[in-house]
Amino acid sequence: MNRDRLLLGLGVALVVAFLASSYVYRELQRVQSGSGKPTRQIQVIVAAGPLKMGQLLTADDLAVLDWPEGKQPQGSLTRKEDGVGRALIVPLVKGEVLLDQELAKREEGAGLPVAIPGGMRAVSVGVDDVVAVAGFVTPGTIVDVLVTGAGPGGLVTRTLLEHVRVLAVGQQVQTENGKPQTAPVVTLLVNPEEGEKLTLGAAGGKIHLALRNMIDTADAHPAPIYGTALFQGTAPAPAAAPRVVAKRAPTPPPAPIPFTVQTIRGDKVETQSFSR
Repeated sequence: MNRDRLLLGLGVALVVAFLASSYVYRELQRVQSGSGKPTRQIQVIVAAGPLKMGQLLTADDLAVLDWPEGKQPQGSLTRKEDGVGRALIVPLVKGEVLLDQELAKREEGAGLPVAIPGGMRAVSVGVDDVVAVAGFVTPGTIVDVLVTGAGPGGLVTRTLLEHVRVLAVGQQVQTENGKPQTAPVVTLLVNPEEGEKLTLGAAGGKIHLALRNMIDTADAHPAPIYGTALFQGTAPAPAAAPRVVAKRAPTPPPAPIPFTVQTIRGDKVETQSFSR
């Protein structure tokens, strides 16, 4: 009895396996024969090589790439003519899809100004290689701006600006003792008030850049760090209030004491008044 059940189960399993393998075989044959509906391809425009922000595009800067229809990024271009003669407002790497929102209008020209949104300003500050986070600060990265200067209790470092976008990193020629030198200049995208703070901080102290994650948009508002607290472990003494010393009014001189002298000569009396 048990043997019959075992044979019956084995037979059912063989039948099921045969039907499943037959179905898979037929599907593979259908796909290989081209009976399946092919995915339609369209063309999108991509960068033919690394492209810089503010660069005015030519036909040689662009390439055509096949892309599944309906899967293309929103705003992608399908003709080179739509991108030629327009400037980039963001840098692109080779093979990156070109989007309409990444291009300035044709009448806006080229260069850095096209990357500055309305109401914003581009302010450049001089830094050194170490301050520039050893070369990792590049156009498009996000940084915090720190400034170190003289405070009431000595040196103090405070966070001047947070979450600032870097527009450009270049070189500025400087001279020291008559010899030309180069120093990195970082251009930051700020609003007018932030531009004033940045300019004042650069004039009165030393600027530092702290690289931060692109998706980290929360402002930390850290407290200032004083040199005395960092190196001596004590907080800076508060600035002493100006001491006001009250002055007493001068003592007035004593009032004169009047007196009278009478002189009697016979029947004549003379009276004279004096004071001392």
